[in-house]
Amino acid sequence: MDYLKLGNSNLLVSRLCVGCMSFGDTASNFHEWTLNAEDSETLIKHALNLGINFFDTANVYSGGTSEEYLGRAIKNNISRDKVVIATKVYFNEGKLSKQAILREIDNSLKRLGTDYVDLYIIHRFDYNTPIEETMEALHSLVKAGKVRALGASAMYGYQFYNMQLAAEKNGWTKFVSMQNHYNLIYREDERELIPICKQQNVALTPYSPLAAGRLSRPEWKTDTKRSQTDKTAVSKYDSTQETDYGIVLRVNELANKYNATMTQISLAWQFAKGVTAPIIGATKAKYFDDAVGALNLKLTDEDITYLEELYVPHKIVGAI
Repeated sequence: MDYLKLGNSNLLVSRLCVGCMSFGDTASNFHEWTLNAEDSETLIKHALNLGINFFDTANVYSGGTSEEYLGRAIKNNISRDKVVIATKVYFNEGKLSKQAILREIDNSLKRLGTDYVDLYIIHRFDYNTPIEETMEALHSLVKAGKVRALGASAMYGYQFYNMQLAAEKNGWTKFVSMQNHYNLIYREDERELIPICKQQNVALTPYSPLAAGRLSRPEWKTDTKRSQTDKTAVSKYDSTQETDYGIVLRVNELANKYNATMTQISLAWQFAKGVTAPIIGATKAKYFDDAVGALNLKLTDEDITYLEELYVPHKIVGAI
């Protein structure tokens, strides 16, 4: 496994991050395809054995049970200081108000069974709370030792820039990472957000790097439980299947050329684009094994051009 510093922080993270939306109690009615506590721990342990030390969850994943399962698995299998735990705040009462942030961090810490999180991420941009209120509240968590570093997720470039500016003006903690929606069939953030992040040395940790599996197989859909029940993925990708499927076929073509998997080609493209650690959500250990193989694959400039040239502009999906 390879490791990099997460942006301007002191956090050393593996080049792959485990997306913990796959873990949690299905009774929460969040997703029908999540793993129970025992199976979640088995998968987390496998990731740890591969050298992955970076885990991303959120307060809303499966009604908080994702945080519970992750915290329990970490406690049972590795020293707390050997892993980087990220969780999120926004999809809760009060969104990013000071009151909500102070309440939600304590709830997350309790569920995770730890007294700090390494990376605290705002899940979206809050149009109803002043930026200064949010940034000052987040800064207070860092000062209190409850959070080591701050991250942001899908939003518009100008919103992210304004939040960073507010922190800089007031001497508050700035964001060190951006978890945005980014993959070969959704590249809209290349216009503004990603250049801003690169300018500020903000680490890119994209979610959905495989477009919910569509970039990991030659068929657009499969008969897996997730494919059949993941309505969010359908809303993100299926309306543009006609224009995007040609890109999928090119990923498959390069996979055959390099004797690699489509997952490895798709992730190698991410690394070539300057991504620090894509978020890999999985329900089977073999998918982590597959993803790790991307670290040994280097695409040429010609390969990257070939993969990118069929792309057409998309409607914004992620920023709200």
